[in-house]
Amino acid sequence: MFQLPDLPYDHAALEPVISRATMRLHHDKHHKAYVDALNTLVAEQRLAPTSLETLIARAAGDPAQTKLANNAGQAWNHAFFWTAMSPRRQTPSGALAQAITAAFGDLEGLKTAMVETGAAHFGSGWVWLAADGADLKVIATHDGDPLITHAGLTPLMVCDLWEHAYYLDHQNDRKGYLDAWFEALANWAFAQDQYATTTGLGQGWRFPEPQELGGGTAVAGGRSL
Repeated sequence: MFQLPDLPYDHAALEPVISRATMRLHHDKHHKAYVDALNTLVAEQRLAPTSLETLIARAAGDPAQTKLANNAGQAWNHAFFWTAMSPRRQTPSGALAQAITAAFGDLEGLKTAMVETGAAHFGSGWVWLAADGADLKVIATHDGDPLITHAGLTPLMVCDLWEHAYYLDHQNDRKGYLDAWFEALANWAFAQDQYATTTGLGQGWRFPEPQELGGGTAVAGGRSL
């Protein structure tokens, strides 16, 4: 079964942009609910996934697996989101900084693109900085759609646009939330590591592997994925 990943920092570490109360609700309740629902569906279908990424790839685009795809995508997106934030304010450097300049003019240009794309997105979803080969682009996805289902794109960072991610702290000011998030919380070191994978350096971030109830690696007696 899949485990809810621990936060890489304390619940209060992202204040004042994201409060302890929001993080307790968002990680401990919302994210856990997606992981729990995912595990229920995996058990009901007697699946034996070797990774969440493999499961997402198999479920994507299959109308019979919409519920599985939604919960798997949300489990993955949230875990990536926690990792894509840092309590320590950072700036991009190296090859990533050069790519940002090439694509957006400068960091302020990237901020404008992410904030405007996220603020204009209708309904729930996610706003991503993605690499298409060496090139960068900003993309919004709806609901639980994970960027890893989009061929050729590598996720570098993401901000959650669902209202539960920001409403306690920013109410209906999604643009203000995005602006503050980009300025204070973007984990550029992580984004740089993700960008390096586009040139073959490393595998890129992956969700923790599923575990048996007794602690081994995933699930005997099911259909392997």
